[in-house]
Amino acid sequence: QVQLVESGGGLVQAGGSLRLSCAASGRTFSSYVMGWFRQAPGKEREFVAAINRSTYYADSVKGRFTISRDNAKNTVYLQMNSLKPDDTAVYYCAARRSTVLTGTEKLYDYWGQGTQVTVSS
Repeated sequence: QVQLVESGGGLVQAGGSLRLSCAASGRTFSSYVMGWFRQAPGKEREFVAAINRSTYYADSVKGRFTISRDNAKNTVYLQMNSLKPDDTAVYYCAARRSTVLTGTEKLYDYWGQGTQVTVSS
């Protein structure tokens, strides 16, 4: 069983930056694909970014967001720059028991509780 705990959300003005962190329990963190998803009010949850030894981004965040991981700390990060009001959502960290990158939500096995990101205009 893997437990995921997100942190780093908050309120920021448009154009600003935030860095989200996701701390994972478990000894096999380095073998998991880690992903970030988000859910805006009234919308379905959507893929943001994923990482194993490579990275994969949704088109909407490419060039603005960067996903990274520190396997020694069992932590994955999401650096978010040039934030827009449309980025406002609850951001979820997820883990997949596989080394294959994917943006498909149902293929992820473990989920965090989410952290709120609000971008004001």
